[in-house]
Amino acid sequence: MIKLRLTLKEILCAFLTLISFIGQAQQQSSSSRSTFCFDIDWHFIKEDAKGAEISAFDDSKWRTIDVPHDWSIEGPYDVSSPTSRGGGYLPSGIGWYRKSFSINEKDAKKKIFIEFDGVMANSDVWINGCHLGKRPYGYISFSYDLTDHLKFGKDEKNILSVRVDNSIQPASRYYTGAGIYRHVRLVITNPLHIDQWGVYASTSIATSKKALVNVETSLINQSNSSTTVTLETSIVDQTGKIVTSKEVKQSISAGQRLLLNQNIEISNPALWNLDQPNLYKTKTLIRSGKTILDEQTTVFGIRESKFEAATGYWLNGKNIKIKGVCLHHDAGALGSAVPLRAWERRLELLKQIGVNAIRTSHNPVAPEFLDLCDKMGFLVMDETCDTWNAAKPNGEKGYNLNFTQWWEKDTRDMVLRDRNHPSIIIYSVGNEIHDNLNDSTGFNKYKNQQDLIHKLDPGRPVTMALFRPGQSKVYDNGFADKMDIVGQNYRENELVVAHNTKPERIVIGTENGHTQLAWLALRDNPFMSGQFLWVGIDYLGEAQWPEITFGQGLFDRTGGWKQLGYQRQSWWSEKPVVHIVRKEENAGLGAWVANWTPTDFGTYDDGKVQVYSNCDEVELFLNGRSLGSKAKPADDSPRSWDITFEKGSLKAVAKNRGKEVASEEHKTAGEPVKIVLSADKLTISNNWDDVSYVTVTVVDTNGIVCPNSDKLISFNVSESGFIAGVDNGDITSHELYQASQRHLYRGRCIAIIKSKSSNGKIKLKASSPGLEEATITLDIVK
Repeated sequence: MIKLRLTLKEILCAFLTLISFIGQAQQQSSSSRSTFCFDIDWHFIKEDAKGAEISAFDDSKWRTIDVPHDWSIEGPYDVSSPTSRGGGYLPSGIGWYRKSFSINEKDAKKKIFIEFDGVMANSDVWINGCHLGKRPYGYISFSYDLTDHLKFGKDEKNILSVRVDNSIQPASRYYTGAGIYRHVRLVITNPLHIDQWGVYASTSIATSKKALVNVETSLINQSNSSTTVTLETSIVDQTGKIVTSKEVKQSISAGQRLLLNQNIEISNPALWNLDQPNLYKTKTLIRSGKTILDEQTTVFGIRESKFEAATGYWLNGKNIKIKGVCLHHDAGALGSAVPLRAWERRLELLKQIGVNAIRTSHNPVAPEFLDLCDKMGFLVMDETCDTWNAAKPNGEKGYNLNFTQWWEKDTRDMVLRDRNHPSIIIYSVGNEIHDNLNDSTGFNKYKNQQDLIHKLDPGRPVTMALFRPGQSKVYDNGFADKMDIVGQNYRENELVVAHNTKPERIVIGTENGHTQLAWLALRDNPFMSGQFLWVGIDYLGEAQWPEITFGQGLFDRTGGWKQLGYQRQSWWSEKPVVHIVRKEENAGLGAWVANWTPTDFGTYDDGKVQVYSNCDEVELFLNGRSLGSKAKPADDSPRSWDITFEKGSLKAVAKNRGKEVASEEHKTAGEPVKIVLSADKLTISNNWDDVSYVTVTVVDTNGIVCPNSDKLISFNVSESGFIAGVDNGDITSHELYQASQRHLYRGRCIAIIKSKSSNGKIKLKASSPGLEEATITLDIVK
């Protein structure tokens, strides 16, 4: 049994339904499998503490933290940081984590594992001074068997030590973070148990009338004797009802691994799709006689997913354009340790634009991110890495240093972990690979990866993001023809030609720009399966100082809408859309902004205005006067007006078949007089994965947002909550994220709130000299 030293606060660990610890607690494990959250009460130091792997090492003066934890995001920004432009000029180095725990003597005959969802990077793990292993790739999930090195008994202390080395720089072309930045679990099983990621549910037939679910279960017998076991697999629907069950009996020898296959038929299944992402579960029981040795629940979906050369992508018999975005794994102020609610909020915003797919650029993501995609109805391109052997500028010491030794293990672990997710429709094994793809060595590197994925997950195709194929000759030398699906970054017309030259090629845009021509290449060619825009949301890194963020997203780091998002919504949304933007400076200079408040009224008179809309007709009004109506162009261009600026109101009215269906109005703001707070949700739980985003704006006496204000906002939060981060989306701001103040940028900033109490309320106050302060209250719920 397990005993943990906890902090006084109540912790609820996400996704674990078997246990919650409060204070000093001890729980009895069942006769089969027990899974414990191992996120809380770690000791941490940001330095290379010599001897910290030894149990007797004194860590009493280290910080006490909970994981997931990213220490790099704590800053500060520094132009001379070894992470450089790729890592966004944030710190690198070495850190240590240590955790103390006890195991009950009753579990001495069981198997005990530690599971990490991701440690960035070059992690070494010890238990009681015994080295368990090293894992260089920070994005991969992995586990170790602790059993033979543990001390059992409630008075015996075990020490888990983790060394994290992010000092090998530049390690990436984009921000990685540093530390144990994803969840950790302790798993206790019987010696005969289901292997890690050992249940695989796929569907060879998936129609609305019938599904044939193929379930593979991998068992391992780490006991000293042969055992006859019964494997019972039940299929459970979304209501919790058992749809059907099937049993098989088999003997398994000591030390043997056994793979059992079951084909289970389901009548009238609820198919997984984008609008109704129906999910099923397999409940797997392993019995010896009447004794349950192991049990596990696995989520999966029933759907038919396929690509065709002439018509692109099909889901359950419906031809769908994949309207995707690439996403990096950071979340602005939160760094790489991202609460699930932060991802949920981001995916909600992307859905509003019409996005239906995500490319995990360019690495395995946290498993709960894929759970969200399953539940919310997103398609996923699951990607392994950014480089093979050849280095890339600004990331010369990245995965290229480890590819030869680790690609097979890392790819295997990613696919085994992820293959039950119905959201995943395709794998990618690289991005803009610089290795030579014009000889047998390059061919074999790709084929080995594709063959391994086909072996582990036969139902899904494989691609990679080709880089300048016209120069690398991959369309002429036969390389592209080895690919299940030809993926190419940018140069959309080149990909069109590649298909037209060989119509049997299935093609997809793996990374695409925001241009109108790129959109038309998808819209006007039935064989184009889809596109993944670079990028969905601004991300840290890949920026030239003083910029610290790549800023070509549909949304900024805070989730604030950008001009590119407004335009894309007019192309991709199925709902009526109308948005007004103007050039920020006089006579068409500057950036596109969505307001009618110039920074300098004295020099602004020639307003260049565009309206993004998917509607038949748009009429523009200035202070109530019509400036004319314009029909929707055949090529989806925005509708443009030249306007002599007047203070007041600029309003666009959109119509379909003569009926008004959407409108948007911008008003000229006066001087800021008060702060306004709004939250994306007004309830929050005491759960690491839950946050509330509170947005700060300032308004004039008429309540109109003042978009040009850059005032410093100070925050004060009640004891029941804390500020996890502050941000404003400014790609040149070097302010700290873990702070109690932030300057407005374009009249806006955010505070990300977490709870540290199990009940009550959290009050957040925002103030600034010369402005009326504001308070917002969040209710804490269980």
